[in-house]
Amino acid sequence: MIPDVPTAMRIHALILAAGRGARVGGPKALLTLGGETFLARVARLLRRPGIERVTAVLGHEADRVRREAALPPHVGLTVNTRYVEGMLTSILAGLGDAEAAGADAILLHPVDHPLIDPATVDGVIAALRRGTPIALPSHGGHRGHPAGFARAAWAALRAVSADEGARGVLARHPEWIEYVPAGEECLFGVNTNEDYERVKQRR
Repeated sequence: MIPDVPTAMRIHALILAAGRGARVGGPKALLTLGGETFLARVARLLRRPGIERVTAVLGHEADRVRREAALPPHVGLTVNTRYVEGMLTSILAGLGDAEAAGADAILLHPVDHPLIDPATVDGVIAALRRGTPIALPSHGGHRGHPAGFARAAWAALRAVSADEGARGVLARHPEWIEYVPAGEECLFGVNTNEDYERVKQRR
């Protein structure tokens, strides 16, 4: 069953930036691309019409990231003290803030995916406004970012295990998902230094 979703909605974007970044030598939020930190770049590109608020969820070396990321003044911050337990804890920390602020939907975007096409963000926003509970960019049959979750899907997010994460919701409720056609940039993440070099070349 597909739940009802309000089409006039307040959408908050959550940047998941709590990880250690062990394979790249430190927080990925502080990697740079074109003179911007990943975190500042993602925050700027997510500030699209229809996004009411952008919040970064920090964790590992949160104070350092706060000091060094050169974030735009509009970006909110929340700290996930449980980040070592996995990404789901960051999603839930950001979700709690968004819900308290009156959001109707969230966009989830990992900070290690810095190649955001504004048209992809706009497509996810439009899908949420059409009433879909979950909107996912897709390229070549692969899911990308950012992922949109309307309030109707939040209880399912809270019900999954840390091992499942958000993918558990997608597996259990495929009927809730609208796939938004997107360019291949929605797939490009940075897990290693080699990935980082490839992303810099693509830019």
